[in-house]
Amino acid sequence: MSGKLYLFPVPLSEGPLDEVLPPYNKACLIPIRHFIVEDVRTARRFLKKNDPNFDIDACSFQVLNKHTTPTEVTTFLAPLLAGHDIGLMSEAGCPAVADPGADVVALAQAKGFTVVPLVGPSSLLLALMGSGFNGQRFAFEGYLPVEKEARTKTLKRLEQRGIAEDMTHLVIETPYRNNLLLADMIATLSPKTRICVALDLTGMDASIKTLTVAQWRKQAVELPKKPCLFLFYT
Repeated sequence: MSGKLYLFPVPLSEGPLDEVLPPYNKACLIPIRHFIVEDVRTARRFLKKNDPNFDIDACSFQVLNKHTTPTEVTTFLAPLLAGHDIGLMSEAGCPAVADPGADVVALAQAKGFTVVPLVGPSSLLLALMGSGFNGQRFAFEGYLPVEKEARTKTLKRLEQRGIAEDMTHLVIETPYRNNLLLADMIATLSPKTRICVALDLTGMDASIKTLTVAQWRKQAVELPKKPCLFLFYT
């Protein structure tokens, strides 16, 4: 029998694992010794936190990130053919969602292997849940252009699409540019458009705040350099 590909969510921030992950995940994780991960150090730290007695030295780790070639990816599923289960982990949150792990899952599906997604935190869904925006039609746009003019045009285009299709849009930025993105959104979007800022979700300083652009313009905002999601909806 071939092994299974387990998709293990990992925490979005520091804190007790039992607050964000179900016990079943730990039970699935303990016997696995083959892993495909975005970052080995993050994965090793998570495995030890999940079980201090976990034998990390007996594990193999394959790194999957933006530098991994398609040829390398095709070799990552070899343990499944030998009957061994594999655990796929992102650096944070759910693997294969806005994450290079999707390439491994696609290959496993194409080859007929069993894929087992496990329950865990997704910053995208948590932010959408807490925003008060349309959760039936939404789009995650990832990073917007860095250059200001291109970013402004993209924001306007997405806002018009959101109005036409009654759609929520979600975007992200590197933490040190959080304030720049929010400032551009406030300056560009319609005063009646609502912006939600979801900061450090599941963390000690987590917050989700939704205001209209007109209201945001009256705020003195200084976002910390922490993971953040920005949502907007008219």
